[in-house]
Amino acid sequence: MNKSPLLGLTLSELETLVRNLAMPAFTAKQIASWLYDKKIGSIDEMTNLSLKHRALLNAEYEVGLSDPVESVQSVDGTIKYLYRIAPDYFVEAVYIPDADRATLCVSSQVGCKMSCKFCMTGRQGFSANLSANQILNQIHSLPEVDKLTNIVFMGMGEPMNNLDEVLKTLDILTASYGYSWSPKRITVSTVGIRKTFRRFLDESNCHLAISIHSPFSSQRSELMPAERAYSIMDMIDVLRDYDFSKQRRLSFEYIVFKGVNDSLIYAKELVKILRGIDCRVNLIRFHAIPDSNLDGADMETILAFRDYLTSHGLFATVRASRGEDIFAACGMLSTLKKNSSKDD
Repeated sequence: MNKSPLLGLTLSELETLVRNLAMPAFTAKQIASWLYDKKIGSIDEMTNLSLKHRALLNAEYEVGLSDPVESVQSVDGTIKYLYRIAPDYFVEAVYIPDADRATLCVSSQVGCKMSCKFCMTGRQGFSANLSANQILNQIHSLPEVDKLTNIVFMGMGEPMNNLDEVLKTLDILTASYGYSWSPKRITVSTVGIRKTFRRFLDESNCHLAISIHSPFSSQRSELMPAERAYSIMDMIDVLRDYDFSKQRRLSFEYIVFKGVNDSLIYAKELVKILRGIDCRVNLIRFHAIPDSNLDGADMETILAFRDYLTSHGLFATVRASRGEDIFAACGMLSTLKKNSSKDD
């Protein structure tokens, strides 16, 4: 019999679970502590639960952990982990150590519906939403979990297309019964989904990153088809109603493509459309993907772009490129693994 996972259940769900099993109400908090604070791997390790109650849990439930099936390490210390979701489904999590920071980039879906021109995950198409258990497992089962300082939802998938499970995961990560992380240590990235964008802003205090990549709607729609359904200007209008100065940070992610969006015309337009919003722009070097006519701009061009933004009042940074030798770009390793598993 397939057992249901405990990892990924909120305190409210654990309270319902113990009530249904006729266990004392206080055991819900005990189970949450074992799962999220002590990070145990089996129900039998929950030693302050009676043998009878552990047996009740074991009959229908398991902690619900699975180790990575593969990992590759870059010369710069970045490690990409591959997790199996189903026989032919894989997702990636990327561990990025950097001085006193250690960031984990997690996935929220198997594949993606967004079909961004520059993203390998988009070429996979959409296969499945990840459950809170499967998202948290990327964190909980990480060998370096105790070193983590930050988590970013910038891996495979569009978080706003799986918002119920993403919000549930964020609740467990930030709640006192869960991992007790500050929302300021977590960033959720999105291309912008009309139906769920406002809901995320209202229900979460985590940092928000908008993938923009062009300030011009016609060009952005070529790079990112989601622009046709929910334009960047619509998102910016919504964002003006929210205060990002204290509770959380707002950033715009901008991959700089050679000869596509790297001239100062684009920098000027970014300054124009983002004027008055408390935000930053993260400029990103492009990780090349197979069979793409896109190429990354050179560093001199990127730095000139940054300097223009900064000199005109728009705070900008250049994100260091990490893990290029291990297919760290989103979707690269999982695509290879998916294709190889089909050939076996």
